Amino acid sequence: NLSTAAIQRELTTHIFGQPTHYYQQIDSTNTALKAMADEGAPEGALAIADEQTAGRGRFKRRWRAPAGSSLLTSLLFRPAFLPPVRAQTLMMLCALAAIDAIKMETGIAAGLKWPNDLVYNGRKLAGLLSELRLSGETLEWVVVGMGMNVNLDFSAFEKPDPDSGLPLARTASSLETIVGRPVSRLSLLRAYLRAVERRYNALRAGQSPYSEWRAGLTTLGKKITVSGPESMLRGLAEDVDEDGALLLRLADGQLERILAGDVSVAKGK
Repeated sequence: NLSTAAIQRELTTHIFGQPTHYYQQIDSTNTALKAMADEGAPEGALAIADEQTAGRGRFKRRWRAPAGSSLLTSLLFRPAFLPPVRAQTLMMLCALAAIDAIKMETGIAAGLKWPNDLVYNGRKLAGLLSELRLSGETLEWVVVGMGMNVNLDFSAFEKPDPDSGLPLARTASSLETIVGRPVSRLSLLRAYLRAVERRYNALRAGQSPYSEWRAGLTTLGKKITVSGPESMLRGLAEDVDEDGALLLRLADGQLERILAGDVSVAKGK
């Protein structure tokens, strides 16, 4: 079980998780941590909850999972050294750190689905969401939230996937389902924070996560549909640039640069 005391006992990091703000239930860890960021919370502050009542994904979609079933975290960065155009680098870093943690605790090699999901065999394992505040031309803070499916059985969910209409068990999975045993959220958290700290220190030293993030994307080279709030584009996922944008080759040969959207892969592609 998670608690502030249990988390503090497990931490081996110097920055991330210092301090830790634990909630049994909260509307959104991102919302809570953004407010703390505006009040001067230090870099590395962690908000973590057993349950979110208003968790958010892309395009402000709501997601709610049973209490105690997921790893629901938000981390605060104060990356004044990073140009605002490269803010997405922190999302890349956290996604790779989550893959590190999953591999360490379960042996599973998760992949990346553009723009900010972790997947295994095409099913969603985790999603990330970053929010930021600028002060002039400087990144004042960036909050990166993550929701990871740890101990859930999606076959028991009656409501379908809100995007595809398919049963959730066909579009999402959990670590417990894949490995056939419960997985410790506390151990995952410890591994995640250690990986974030290691990768963030490397970023500060000039080592970008871009190449590794790009190599982990399962989206590239596939014919896809990218859906946004007001548009839909189809084409070949040709590449991603260092800012995290997707480069989509349309049927007419035009190369479209896309910053956000929901990706679905064409069947058989």
